[in-house]
Amino acid sequence: MKKVGLYFGTFNPIHIGHLAIANHMVEFSDLDEVWFVITPQSPFKQKKSLLDNHHRYQMVLEATTDCPKLKPSKIEFDLPQPNYTINTLIHLEEKYPEGYNFSLIMGEDNLKGFHKWKNYEVILENYALYIYPRISTGTVSHQFEGHPKINKVDAPIMEISSTFIRKQHAKGKNIKPLLPFRVWKYLDEMNFYR
Repeated sequence: MKKVGLYFGTFNPIHIGHLAIANHMVEFSDLDEVWFVITPQSPFKQKKSLLDNHHRYQMVLEATTDCPKLKPSKIEFDLPQPNYTINTLIHLEEKYPEGYNFSLIMGEDNLKGFHKWKNYEVILENYALYIYPRISTGTVSHQFEGHPKINKVDAPIMEISSTFIRKQHAKGKNIKPLLPFRVWKYLDEMNFYR
C-alpha cells in the first residue's frame, strides 16, 4: 500500500518553499509520495492573476522532474467548479480503488480554519492530515489538538509566497533564486507575471 500525501494549491507559481515542504514530507514522515494537486479554482480565491491550468501543471512538472517521489496531479481539472476537497478525495478513491492510501498535507494556518471545510468530519474520519508549521495568527480548534489522525511534521517554516514572487517579478526584481531553475526558465520564456 503506497502512502500518498496530497498537497493542494494553485502553485501560481510553484516555488522552492513548496518543494522544500513536499520533500520534507516524503523524507521525514511515513509518506511514500507527495502529489501536488493543482487547484483550478478555489472556493475561497478569486481568479484574477491565476495562470491557465496547463501552465501551472507544466511548472509543477518541471519542478518535480528530478524528484521521483514528488508528482504533479491534474485530478481536479475535470471536476465541476467550484470544487471541494471531499469531492476530490472521493474521485481519487474511485480512480485508484486499491494500492493507495491518501492523506492531506496542509499548513497549520489551514488547520485553524479546517472546521469550516465542507464535510470536514468525514475527511478526518477517513484520512490522515499531515500538518507543517506556518507563522499565522489565531488558534487551532481544541477538537483537533492531539487528534489521532492529525500528524504534526516538524518541517522548516517557509515564508515565501507565490503572491510575493508574482508582485516582485512584475516590478522587475530578481526572483530567480526562489524558483526551481526549470520553473524560472519556463516562466521567463512565457513572459508570465510581467
